[in-house]
Amino acid sequence: MSGTRAAPVPPEASVERRGCQRFVARRRGEPCFWVVMDGARIPLNDLSADGFSYPLATPPASGQAFDFVLQRDGVPDEIHGRAVVVNFLAGSAQAGCSFVSLDGDGAERLRDWLIAHVLMTATVRITEKDAAAIVSGPSLI
Repeated sequence: MSGTRAAPVPPEASVERRGCQRFVARRRGEPCFWVVMDGARIPLNDLSADGFSYPLATPPASGQAFDFVLQRDGVPDEIHGRAVVVNFLAGSAQAGCSFVSLDGDGAERLRDWLIAHVLMTATVRITEKDAAAIVSGPSLI
């Protein structure tokens, strides 16, 4: 064992800000969720009931709500809404966004999308009830 120690993590850095579990937006190594903004279709890094993150090399305008459309691979269903950028990580070149609103039944359809995603990507057998509990549960990462 080495004599070096990791620097302590400040308490505020270890607190998860997301209320809901986030899910990697890939299936079998390929993007499976997309966001369309200003006519550009961008693969998501992750998606949750609270928001999403996407790759972005330069800092976006923060604090301003923008329109978006969520899409999932191979399904014609779309979810429309508004979001706001809440953080930008230059080191990993990504922007994190929080939903301001989802149109119509968008929140329910997003929940269904996430439950289906959990069921399709689970490495152990789980039930739909288990998947729903994961989706609606607190963030684990």
